[in-house]
Amino acid sequence: MTDQSSDRTIRWGILATGGIASRFAQDLTKVPGTVLAAVGSRTPSSAEAFAQRHGAARAHGSWEALAADPDVDIIYVATPHSHHHETALLCLRAGKPLLVEKAFTLDLATAQDLVSVARERELFLMEAMWTRTLPAILKAKELIADGAIGEVVGVQASFGIALDPGPEHRLRDPKLGGGALLDLGVYPVSFAQFLLGAPTQVRAWASLWPEGTDARTGMVLGFDSGAVATLYCGVGGDVRMATITGSTGKIDFPWGFHAPDRFVLHRDGAEPQQFDFDPTGLNYEAEEATRCLRAGKLESDLVPLSSTLAVMSTLDAVRAQIGVTYA
Repeated sequence: MTDQSSDRTIRWGILATGGIASRFAQDLTKVPGTVLAAVGSRTPSSAEAFAQRHGAARAHGSWEALAADPDVDIIYVATPHSHHHETALLCLRAGKPLLVEKAFTLDLATAQDLVSVARERELFLMEAMWTRTLPAILKAKELIADGAIGEVVGVQASFGIALDPGPEHRLRDPKLGGGALLDLGVYPVSFAQFLLGAPTQVRAWASLWPEGTDARTGMVLGFDSGAVATLYCGVGGDVRMATITGSTGKIDFPWGFHAPDRFVLHRDGAEPQQFDFDPTGLNYEAEEATRCLRAGKLESDLVPLSSTLAVMSTLDAVRAQIGVTYA
């Protein structure tokens, strides 16, 4: 039986060796009571180089070897999202708890498959939607719950990057789950649904590349409460702003709403109030997963599996309307 003592060291494994994996390894050093025990890659040389660079105790030259490592308590899946279902399923079948990078999978069906397997095997599973674990986001939600801006009536969020990818770029490749929606759009959709729950209405429009993936997508979500979310994701212009509008005020994230270190609270009849926070990092999601594992929890309260599935459902609805399919 897994040791669930509150002070045990949690031994992490990282599956894949790309940029996000390196960032996670760096930020994991900020989480007390954790170690990077192992890394797994499809090539031994890549695993060995990553292990040497980040101080991992062991390097595995296959995903299967990492999943079978008895000295790994939890694995962070850092492959491109086109491979999340395959790699996560492999690890779950090997009995490993998981933190899976977002977007969680390519679609709702494969996301539900992972959730079902994790629940059947009583294994912890969490989407690495780090935004929901960050202090600024949690503080903003606390203020909203306390009535600081009244009832939330609208959410606006945009995430765009200044990039001009050629036809060979992964963002344009449907075989790799390309397009702005899963790379960038998952942030504004998750942000809106974190505040308002699952929408009852979804409307979407997009500009597509010749390959059939979306370069820019606009979304409008409607909610039972009467609130509306207007969301944007796109490649070709840099924007990362969000506003939460309430009946008696608003909260502005002037830059980087997906990873904010500040926001401004505007209340009717009062001077604006800025809230500042420490720099953000992937350590907050690692802390949450570590806390849950020590407590013997099967999912996170901050990033519950129901919310992950609800976001994937919305993304599926958007793709159906804009005509994007994945190989």
